[in-house]
Amino acid sequence: MPGLHRLRAYRRDWLRGDVLAGATVAAYLIPQCMAYGELAGVGPVAGLWAILPPMLIYAVLGSSPQLSVGPESTTAVMTAAAIAPLLASSPQSYPTLAALLALLVGLVCIAGSLLRLGFLANLLSKPILIGYMAGVALIMIGGQLGKISGVAIQSDNVFGQFGEFFSQLDQIHRPTFLLSLLVLAFLFGIQRRWRTAPGPLLAVLLATTAVALLDLERQGLAVVGEIPAGLPHLALPLASLSELPSLLGAAVGIAVVGYSDNVLTARAFATRNGYEINANQELLALGAANLGTGLMQGFPVSSSGSRTVIGDSLGSKSQLFSLVAFGVVIVVLLFLRPLLALFPKAALGAIVIYAATKLIEIPELKRLRRFRQSEFLLAIATLFGVLLTDILVGVAIAVGLSVIDLFARITRPHDAVLGTVPDVPGLHDIDDWPGAVTIPGLVIYRYDAPLCFANAEDFKQRALGAIAAERVPVEWFVLNTEAIAEIDITAADMLSEFCDELASRHITFALARVKQDLYAQLRRSGLLEKIGADRIYLTLHTAIAGFEGRKSR
Repeated sequence: MPGLHRLRAYRRDWLRGDVLAGATVAAYLIPQCMAYGELAGVGPVAGLWAILPPMLIYAVLGSSPQLSVGPESTTAVMTAAAIAPLLASSPQSYPTLAALLALLVGLVCIAGSLLRLGFLANLLSKPILIGYMAGVALIMIGGQLGKISGVAIQSDNVFGQFGEFFSQLDQIHRPTFLLSLLVLAFLFGIQRRWRTAPGPLLAVLLATTAVALLDLERQGLAVVGEIPAGLPHLALPLASLSELPSLLGAAVGIAVVGYSDNVLTARAFATRNGYEINANQELLALGAANLGTGLMQGFPVSSSGSRTVIGDSLGSKSQLFSLVAFGVVIVVLLFLRPLLALFPKAALGAIVIYAATKLIEIPELKRLRRFRQSEFLLAIATLFGVLLTDILVGVAIAVGLSVIDLFARITRPHDAVLGTVPDVPGLHDIDDWPGAVTIPGLVIYRYDAPLCFANAEDFKQRALGAIAAERVPVEWFVLNTEAIAEIDITAADMLSEFCDELASRHITFALARVKQDLYAQLRRSGLLEKIGADRIYLTLHTAIAGFEGRKSR
C-alpha cells in the first residue's frame, strides 16, 4: 500500500498545497464528473457517485502521490459504446450494466497485475495514442450535439450525428444553443487567462443562475432535475450469462486504454517531480478503484490528466489532496442537491465538448509529420479506425497497428557496412561519410536489431548483398553484434546456413562485440563450435587484428 505508506510519513509543509489542490480539484470535478456521467449514459449524479470510491482506494493503493483517479472522458464514452447495443436484448437497466462493466474492468486489471502485465501499456505507442484520442474526442463531440442544440439526433455514429446536426440547423433550440456557446466561450477564455481556476464549476454556476433568473426551464431548456437523496449504497450488479462475453470483451478494451492513460499520466508527473511509480501497482490500484465504483453504482474509471495538472500546479504532494476533494464532494451530495438539480444539461454538454478539444493534439500531429511520415500515417489510420468502427474495435485496431509498426521496424531494420574515415577515429557507416572506405578483403557488418524469425531471411540477403558490393574479393566477414542481444532458433539455423554459405566461398565468418547472453545461446545452439571460439572477438579492433594476422596463423 504505497499510498498509505506515504500518508503515514506525511510532512507538515505539504498540508497547505494539498488542501488548496484538493478544494480546487473538487470544484473542477463536480460539474466535470456530472458531465461524464451524462456522457456514459448513467446520469449526472452517477458521475459523482463514481468519483467517491476511486479517490479513497487510490489514495491507499496508488503509487503516484499526484494522480487524480475517477470518471474521465475516454472510459465514459467507451462505456456508452459498450452498453448501448446490449439494451435491446437485456432485461437489466443501463446503470446495472455500467456498474457490472466497472466490476469486470477491475477484475481484468487485477488479473493483469497478478500476472505482471504492466508492460502491456507500452503496446500503445504515442502515434497510436494521439490518433486514438483524437477519434474519441470527435465521438464525444458528436454525442453532445443534440444536448447543446436541442436538436433530436438519432444516429449512433459520429458521421451521422454531424450530418443530422447540420441538416437540422433550422430546428435548433435557440436558448439551449446560445447558452452552450456562452459556456464554451467562457471555458476557453478562463482557461487561457487563469489556468488553475475551476472553470467548469464557474461556468455551470453562471449557467444555473441564468436558468433561474431568466426562467429558461419554462422555455424548454433541459436541466439535471431531481437528484436522489443521500449517498450510493453497496450493491452487487448482476446480469445474465449471455451478456457476460460482450461485457468482458468491452472490459478488456477499456482496461487497456484506461490503464495506458493512467500509467502514462503518472509517469509524466513522476518524471517532472522526481519520484518513481510502479507500473504493476498502478494496474492493481486501477483495478481496485473500478471494483469499488462498480459496487457503488458507478461506471468504469481511469485517471484525469486535467485534474492532475490542476493539483500539481497548486502544490499537491500526496494523495491527501484526493481525500480533501472526497470530503468536498460528500458535502455537496448531502447538502447542495437542490443546486445540482438546476444544472442545465446544455452546460454539461459544453463541458464535455471543451474536454474533448483537449484530446485533439494538433501540434503533436504536426510534430509526427515532421518527424516521420509513417508515424503520422499510423496516427491518422488509428483516428479513422476509431471513427469508422465500433470504438472498442478501435482499441484492437490501435494495438494491432502498434504491433505491426513494431514488427515493421524489426523485420527490416537499419544496417551498415563499417569502414574507416580519413582523420576521423573509429569505424563508421560508409553510407554516412563521404570518403569512407572498407578495409580491403574485410567486411564488418552491423545489423541494428535482435535476430529472430521475423528478420532472419532479411539479414541473410542483406549481408550477402554487402559482400557482393565489395570490389576486392572478401576473405573475412565480421558480424558486429552490438545490437543483437539474443537470437531465436530460427535465427540460429539461419546463421548456421550463412556460415556454410561463406565457407563454400572460402570466406571466414567471425563475430565481434558478443554479449554474454548471446554467447550462451551460440554455445547451446552449436554455432559456437561451428564458428570457432577463436573467431569470437570482444572488440572490433581485435577482430581487425585477427584479420590482419590471418596469414601468419
